[in-house]
Amino acid sequence: MKQILFLFLFFPMMIWSQSNFDKAEKLFKDGKYEQAQPVFEALLKTDSSNLRIIECLGDIAGSRKSWEEAIGYYEKLKDLKPTEANYFYKYGGATGMRALEVNKFRALGMIDEIKSSFEKALQLDPGHIDARWALVELYIQLPRIVGGSEGKAIRYSNELLKLSPIDGYMSRGRIEEYFKRYKSAELQYKKAIAAGNSVESYQMLADLYKNKMNEPERAKVILEEFKKKNQAIK
Repeated sequence: MKQILFLFLFFPMMIWSQSNFDKAEKLFKDGKYEQAQPVFEALLKTDSSNLRIIECLGDIAGSRKSWEEAIGYYEKLKDLKPTEANYFYKYGGATGMRALEVNKFRALGMIDEIKSSFEKALQLDPGHIDARWALVELYIQLPRIVGGSEGKAIRYSNELLKLSPIDGYMSRGRIEEYFKRYKSAELQYKKAIAAGNSVESYQMLADLYKNKMNEPERAKVILEEFKKKNQAIK
């Protein structure tokens, strides 16, 4: 009898929660983050350990560049499920973005946390593409005195090449471009295009032509080439 009474009292609440979760999820997938946020926040009050709700709130905070708030959500995810690589990746990414906003002294103290988060993501998921990209960026942008290393960036780029040739060539192109070896970067981006015809590889090559090699006409040509190829495929 007590069980029946429990269901009678709480079944409407369960239906309400599921209905609102579906609503929030749809808003989130449609990119309507401002509308989704208050619904997710209300749901979190009654389901404080729901991983999907917490992750969506973290992603919404990140979309607003509210990095401290995003870090809080992703840290909670790590604590609730320490075996999920993507939570460590997102935590490291949000922490890295926050480090760009604070003073240099404080940012230096955040480097180990950022690096270890990405490395943990790889430990949990050896095939994690985005974590390797993040480490490539980290190692090329950090000054050598605090751990920057082109060699380590290349190592992760080589790992990407084995997992995904497109990402491997694009990441190597990114390294070459960062160190102003523009002809080498051009070659790598062209290899990426040949490997998979991805929009990102065309865009990176076009950006290189336009912003680094001062050849805006070549940038236009390469983007037109992408459009024609994709129209032909359709």
